[in-house]
Amino acid sequence: MSQGEAAGRRTAKPQDHGWAWMVLLAAVVLQGLTLGFPCCIGVFFTDLQHEFQASNSQTSWFPSIIVAVLHGGGPLCSILVKRFGCRFVVMLGGLLSGLGMVSGSFCKSISQLYLTAGLITGLGSCFSFQAGVTVLGYYFVRWQTLANAVASTGVSLGFTLWPLLSQYLLEEMGWRNTFLIFGGILLNCCVCGAIMRPIQLASGSLPQSANPEEEPGSRAEEAQLSNGASPYHPMLQQSTRRTKCFQMLQKYLAFDIFCQNKRYQIYTIGVTWMMMGFALPHVYLVPYAIHNGVEEHKAALLISVIGFINIFIRPLTGLLSGHRVFTGRRIYLFSLAAFLCGLSNFICVISAEFSVLILYCIILSIAMSGVGSLVFQVLMDVVDMDRFSSALGLFTVLESITHLIGPPLTGLLVDITSDFHYVFYNSSFFLISAALFMGLSFCALEKKTKLREASKAPLDNPSRYQYSETSAEPKAESQSPPAVEYVTSI
Repeated sequence: MSQGEAAGRRTAKPQDHGWAWMVLLAAVVLQGLTLGFPCCIGVFFTDLQHEFQASNSQTSWFPSIIVAVLHGGGPLCSILVKRFGCRFVVMLGGLLSGLGMVSGSFCKSISQLYLTAGLITGLGSCFSFQAGVTVLGYYFVRWQTLANAVASTGVSLGFTLWPLLSQYLLEEMGWRNTFLIFGGILLNCCVCGAIMRPIQLASGSLPQSANPEEEPGSRAEEAQLSNGASPYHPMLQQSTRRTKCFQMLQKYLAFDIFCQNKRYQIYTIGVTWMMMGFALPHVYLVPYAIHNGVEEHKAALLISVIGFINIFIRPLTGLLSGHRVFTGRRIYLFSLAAFLCGLSNFICVISAEFSVLILYCIILSIAMSGVGSLVFQVLMDVVDMDRFSSALGLFTVLESITHLIGPPLTGLLVDITSDFHYVFYNSSFFLISAALFMGLSFCALEKKTKLREASKAPLDNPSRYQYSETSAEPKAESQSPPAVEYVTSI
């Protein structure tokens, strides 16, 4: 064994055991602190309205900004992770989250709340969550799937605990002091980041080019220099900047895949459209229940019911969808889950009694578990893994836009009509239409592909008496997945 191989084995030792399980525990806490946090904002909805004399539409911008930045900040987080490492980015995110909430407790207007507890806290949560997920890829190889599944339980725990804590602190201290305490709680992301100490992977485990400086842009520059162009020529500098900008966009926002891959195109459009209605129940369920006479502590319990059921149903849904029977058919399971989410909203329209709302939360949580556990698995099915990171970048940025505008537009409709039922009508419309669009479009693509293969069969096989045996095993990937990926969760 060479010295390099021996050193590689020594540096890879922390993977899959030992300190890796402490890192996994930190990732569970991180997901509970970051992804679980936005679900409790609905508890403060009515108090914020009264404090700032704001409409439903104006108040709903606050949770929308948090969720949109949490999802859409992936490309920026990926750049920072590549430059400074996961540990630094997690701790930076914790500082930003805590600073945003503490600053939000002193706000004098709703617009100041957008900037502090909305933008700054959302960006900090994005950094902590996504860098925390990324570091699991360094610490776990053999047990990576298990580690990601265990880490995702933190989201459900956050959904369960944040609303209950929020309602208790709100009743005891008011929303300003509660935000101040939340700032201190979110600073614990820094503690989780400190646990995630850097790890040196084995030699060759991170896919890098032999000469990373040799990129298409640098080669183009060299070609122009060989033709006599000065490196300081304005046209050359402008061309180089454009080339590097294009490379950056293609690396983190896969527009080329969107234009060429029909399956990715349909799925991205469908999920982006679906997000216009997916978050509406989380934002408006608590104010809707309070508006219809449900006690405040019971209304907060509704969100906790959704989170508690998710703890058990989401892992089961993930295991079920991983069965070989559903290989290549997960998009239909995802569409069915989104369709059920849309149908469940009609329960709230029928009645706003607490017992009926509990039933609604149970059904919605089961359907949501399917959406949450499948959304990124389906994305892996429709794009090659060597481009998954860049495909995910465009995917999350587009869905963050509809996350941002969906609740305020619905809030505006509620302000005009003074009828909360339009929240659930809108949610059902976007979810059901997106589910039908994705399911029917993928079905049509499959039929088209089968017809094309059938038409090519006589040309490919001139003699019906000849046959060839092909291996059923999948071909090895020619390129490893990217070393740094950013992942979001619903």
